Amino acid sequence: MPSANDDVKATPGPGGAPLFDARAQIALSAAPHAVYAVISDLPRSGEWSPECLGGSWLFGEPATVGAVFRGENLRHESVVSWAPVVRGKWTTESEIVAAEPGRTFRWAMRDTAGRKQRSVWGFDLAPAGEGSVLIHHFRMDAPTEGIRGITAGMDQADEDRFFAEWGAKVAGDLAVTLERVKAVVDKR
Repeated sequence: MPSANDDVKATPGPGGAPLFDARAQIALSAAPHAVYAVISDLPRSGEWSPECLGGSWLFGEPATVGAVFRGENLRHESVVSWAPVVRGKWTTESEIVAAEPGRTFRWAMRDTAGRKQRSVWGFDLAPAGEGSVLIHHFRMDAPTEGIRGITAGMDQADEDRFFAEWGAKVAGDLAVTLERVKAVVDKR
């Protein structure tokens, strides 16, 4: 399994490589089904996410494929401070694209028209002795509406710099999220 130090591919590569492909993992003392019950409860994500404050289910059976979640987010001014990224509070919508209790939970970000984008966040679980291994991952196969807006006026050097810095931010956020999930799960 990959480790928290795996590389992030921040710029598109030959043959259609993703813009971002990051993952981190952590060992937990709780069994996969117990961990799944926590990570699939997206309104609680403010307990572990560096940016998402939580949110609510808009429609669909919560935590099932096809359900839509509105996340409330907060980004600090210092995050890639030179680039025109959203700062302060904002909302996002995501659609659950995989929900297998004890195994995997994934959501695709939606654009302003409600279409799924090729930007997927998720968690995968595997049993490990009495506990489990939790893998948190993010993959963006094509620029999202937001990324296109951020990079629209950039030359190639600034775009490369943005993708490198944003990739490092995402990798750091994945690791922080896992540590916070561990703290939440360990309290149970």
